[in-house]
Amino acid sequence: MGCHAADKLSQYVDELLIEQEQVKIHNHIKNCGDCLRVVNAFKEEQQFLKETLQTPPLPDHFSEMILDQLEPYEHKIVSKKRKPWKRIMYSAAAILLTLGLGTALSPSFAEWIGGLFSTDQVDDGLRMASEAGLAERVNLEVKNNGLTFKVEDVVADTSRIALSFQVLSEKGEPQDTYLDIPESRNKITAIDQNGKTLNHLGSGWTEGSDYGLVELSLREQPALDKVTIMFDLVELNGVKGSWKLNVPVDLKDNRKYTTTLPLKEAKISTDGVAIQMKEVRFAPSSNELLYETAFTKEERTRVATEIDMLKRKFGEGNIHSFTNYGTAIQYHIENEQGEAVYYHNTFMEGKGHPSGEGLIQGSGQDMEQLGQVMWNESFIPQKNDQNLTFVLDGVTKTVPSNFSIKVKPKEFKNTPVKFEYEGNYMTIKEADTKNKLSLRKSLIPIEKETTFTIEMEGGKELPGSDLGDWVITDNKGKVYQAFHSGSVLNEKDKNGRYKTTIELKVYDINEIPEEVTLHLLSVTRYYDVEDKWEIPLY
Repeated sequence: MGCHAADKLSQYVDELLIEQEQVKIHNHIKNCGDCLRVVNAFKEEQQFLKETLQTPPLPDHFSEMILDQLEPYEHKIVSKKRKPWKRIMYSAAAILLTLGLGTALSPSFAEWIGGLFSTDQVDDGLRMASEAGLAERVNLEVKNNGLTFKVEDVVADTSRIALSFQVLSEKGEPQDTYLDIPESRNKITAIDQNGKTLNHLGSGWTEGSDYGLVELSLREQPALDKVTIMFDLVELNGVKGSWKLNVPVDLKDNRKYTTTLPLKEAKISTDGVAIQMKEVRFAPSSNELLYETAFTKEERTRVATEIDMLKRKFGEGNIHSFTNYGTAIQYHIENEQGEAVYYHNTFMEGKGHPSGEGLIQGSGQDMEQLGQVMWNESFIPQKNDQNLTFVLDGVTKTVPSNFSIKVKPKEFKNTPVKFEYEGNYMTIKEADTKNKLSLRKSLIPIEKETTFTIEMEGGKELPGSDLGDWVITDNKGKVYQAFHSGSVLNEKDKNGRYKTTIELKVYDINEIPEEVTLHLLSVTRYYDVEDKWEIPLY
C-alpha cells in the first residue's frame, strides 16, 4: 500500500474519513513509520492546543526581562515549558520514525545563546553537533510582499542536514513559521550533486516559536558530497507571494567527523532468527547502528509453508505474507561502566509494550526473502567519548497462527466469551452491527455506514505475544477480512496484567450472524536470549 497524503492523514487524526478509510490508514501506519510520524505530529499539535488553553502565556517582554537580569560573564539557564514540534514528512520510501521536542524563544534570546541549534528546541544530537563547530551561519534570505524568508543556520554531517529559518516582517519582527505544506502550494525539495531528488525531508514547527526547522535524513546515503535544499514558497503567514531560495550544503569536509566501524564478522542465530551486524557510524549529531535480521533457512521454510496453508484456507487476498510476517530484535547498548545508555524494543518496567530510550530515528526496509529486514537505527550521541557495547536481549518473530474461536453474537449479553492465548486473557464483550454517519467530500456530505464490530478487552502478561491480523468466517464458510485496532496500556488490571483492548470491524456483514469463527492469522512472539550476545562497538 502506498503512503497517504498529509491532508488525508490530518483527516484521519480528526476522524473525518469514512470508517473504512479510517481503519485502512490505522493498519497502514502500523507498518509505515513515515505516515506514523505525520500522524503523531498532527496528534502532538492537538495536544499542544489543549495544553495552551490550560496554560497562561508568558508576557510579551519575558525575554527582555530575563536578559536585563543577566550579569556579565555568567550563564543563567532559563527553563520554559516544553512544547512539541509539529513535523511533516514530504516523501516516504522506507519505514522512518523521527522523535523531536521543542520550546519557544524570542529572536534576541535565541541569538544571545547561539541560535536555534543551541536551544532545546532541537534534539541533543543537533545541539552537540553545533557545539562541535558544525553549525554554519549562512543568513540567506529572500524578500517579497513585505515578508522576508531567512535561512539562518545550517548543521550538517553525514547522518543528517538541518536548517533553521525565520519569517520576518518589514520591521524585522518574527512571524509564524508554519509553512502548511499539505494545504498550500509551498514546496521544499532536496537534490544531490547529480540533481537526484532525495527523500526523507521534513519540517518542524512549534506554536509561538520564532524559528522553523527543516531536516533531511542522510542515513541511507552517507556518501553524498553536496546537497541543495530548494525552497519554492507561495504563502507565508497568510500572505501570498513568491519566495524562492536555494541553500547549498557541502558535505565533503564534514566526512572527517564521522567514524565507521565494520561489524560484518558479527553474526548469530537463535530461536529461528538470524542476525547479521553490518556497521556502526559515529557522527557528531547521531550514532547509527546498521544490521540485518532474517528467518533461518529452516524457520523460513516452515513459515512459508504455514502461510501457503492460510492462503489456501482463507484466500490469498487476505494473507499479506511480506508485510505481516517478519523478524526483529531487542537490545540495549552499554557504556564502559556497564550502564545501559540506549534501549531498543525492550520491555521496560511499568510499560505494557516494548519501548526504547535514546532513539532519534529507526527504519526497517523489507528485503527479498520472507522475513528479511535491513535495519538502521540512530541514537543521540554520548557527550563523552566512550567505548560502547551492543548487548542482544532477545529476538522477535511475527509468524502465522492457528488460533480460532467460535462465538454466537446474540448470546453475548448473557454469556461473554473468554479465551487465553499466549499470555493474553481476553473477554469478547460484544459482537454487533453498528451504524455510523460519516462525513464525505461529495454532493452527499453524509453517508450511513454499517459495520459488524467485535469488541474485546482483558489483560496481557509480559512477555506475552502480540495478537496480529484476523479474518472471520460465518457458518456458511464465507471469509471476511477484519480490520483490527486496539491498545495495550501501561496500566495494570486487578490481576496484575496490562489492560488490553481489541476491536475487529467487518464491512461486508450488515446483519448479526448466528455464529462466526474468529481466526488469528499472525502473532508476534518474543524470545529472551539466555546467554547475552555482546559486540564491542569500538
